[in-house]
Amino acid sequence: MLFVAAACFLVIVIIEKFAPANVVGAYGYVLPILLVAILRNRRLMLATVLACVIATYAGLLQPTKPGRFQAAVINRTVVVGVLLLVAYLGMSWEERKAREEAARAALAMQTENLLRANAQLVEIKDQLNRSERLAAVGQLVASVAHEVGTPLHSIAWHVQALAEEPGVTPEMKKRIDIIDGQLNRVVRIIRDLLSSTRQRKPDPTWMPVARVVSPAAALLEPAYHAKGVSLRVELGADLPMIWADAEKIHQVLVNLLTNALAATPAGGVVAIRAGARPATPEETEVGKRSVDGVVKTMVTVAVSDTGCGMPGADLQKAFTPFFTTKAIGTGTGLGLFLSRETVQAHGGTLSIESEVGKGTTVVLSLPGLEATSEAVA
Repeated sequence: MLFVAAACFLVIVIIEKFAPANVVGAYGYVLPILLVAILRNRRLMLATVLACVIATYAGLLQPTKPGRFQAAVINRTVVVGVLLLVAYLGMSWEERKAREEAARAALAMQTENLLRANAQLVEIKDQLNRSERLAAVGQLVASVAHEVGTPLHSIAWHVQALAEEPGVTPEMKKRIDIIDGQLNRVVRIIRDLLSSTRQRKPDPTWMPVARVVSPAAALLEPAYHAKGVSLRVELGADLPMIWADAEKIHQVLVNLLTNALAATPAGGVVAIRAGARPATPEETEVGKRSVDGVVKTMVTVAVSDTGCGMPGADLQKAFTPFFTTKAIGTGTGLGLFLSRETVQAHGGTLSIESEVGKGTTVVLSLPGLEATSEAVA
């Protein structure tokens, strides 16, 4: 635009040089002034107006007829006045347009901020609603826990008495030990619920992966057998020790295996695979706050099924409290949410991948440590 304005200015200067007596040509300086006004630059406009005024009065230096000089001065002064008026009006118009554009941009920005704030308010409201529902569930659970504590103790006593019966086979003894262990775990959970409004914080230590995987698999093996679903446990060789509270991670794995069993039809396969990988910088940083020592390795325990899978919309809400794809009365929607909370308290992560018709894989990642004499057997 500036180049065009300069070209127009030079053309008018040339016309003025060859026809100095015709003051009409000087009015052409209006064009470069208007072109420069579009640029909305006051300094550039002042320079342009000054150049046009000088060029207008420069026409007086050309020879004129006797007695015409005074008239030429008056005519060119009128031209200069017109040029100044056009410059003022042009800059005022463009500046007003600039203010309007700035106001529209500011309004658009404020509208966007309001929409973003509204979205945040909706999200906060949803979180508050979930918190209230969790608080209500917590009160209900505490009440139920108090009521079921006595019958559970009674069942535990009868199970112990059954284990001491003469005629109990080794296989029966194995099943009784599993039942007794799970009853004791339920009693401890109830005790934690009654003693505090919050769940017991994890008390992790270094232990072999098999110590948390094998009991969970053994507990659910009869349910898998009854449904006709194959349960495979594939633990890699020379796996690092895992940083875990055995009871807490056992609860997480039981929940994941229960979900996999529910999603897998008869004849399907659920596999538990354990491995190791280097820790990411984020995992190392989180590990500093949760683990005794520097985290360089993460142990992964993946629970994969060949079930129905989950659509993308459900997958995004998988860890949302109270969200469940199970039928009414068969699921609370808290399992994955509480499992992730537990894993994160260990300095680990819980992720899920799923594809409709192909199955789901949930990966539990916990800090790992190469086997040493310090590990708990």
